[in-house]
Amino acid sequence: MGRARLAVYRTIISRRTIRRFKQKPIPKYILKRLINAARLAPSAKNLQPLEFMIVTNKEICAKVFTHLSWAGYLAPYGAPPAHKQPVAYIVVLANKTKAEPRFTAYDIGAAIENILLTAWGLGIGSCWIQAVNRQKLKKILNLPGDYWLDSVIALGYCAEKPVIENLKGSVKYWKDKKQALHVPKRNLKQVIYKVI
Repeated sequence: MGRARLAVYRTIISRRTIRRFKQKPIPKYILKRLINAARLAPSAKNLQPLEFMIVTNKEICAKVFTHLSWAGYLAPYGAPPAHKQPVAYIVVLANKTKAEPRFTAYDIGAAIENILLTAWGLGIGSCWIQAVNRQKLKKILNLPGDYWLDSVIALGYCAEKPVIENLKGSVKYWKDKKQALHVPKRNLKQVIYKVI
């Protein structure tokens, strides 16, 4: 296997969801690079219904933050404190005039995974958030009615290092005494159904 291929694999297996961020701005050219990776993801029937909004303005970021739900298993302590909140967001939108509802979710998943992996490869942590108050966010972001707001990706340079654990019963993630996040995952043998 070539080095480039191994680098992609290493990025994939090392990527973790990050919910604590350094307060260092992400250059806009990097945020645009993340969207470029998203736009090149597979798209069902090549309809390309997705569009993306970059949010870096501090006041708007603060407003967006209040309408997101963080780490349900850690509630009410899952949300990052003020000094570790995201410094940027990418809002994932589906243009209803171009979308076919039965395919759009697949496009969204592929595009977001490209964003998460590209961000991680550039040293940027991310958290894909579906638990959002869509009505309030649409008002804050001044989105017209022909756009569906699917998700929000929180971004920033990592201020935590989650740990992978072998799944032993519960899928719930937890924090230890040092506040390190532990995430249980099924091992490879558990997810290979059959080799024939």
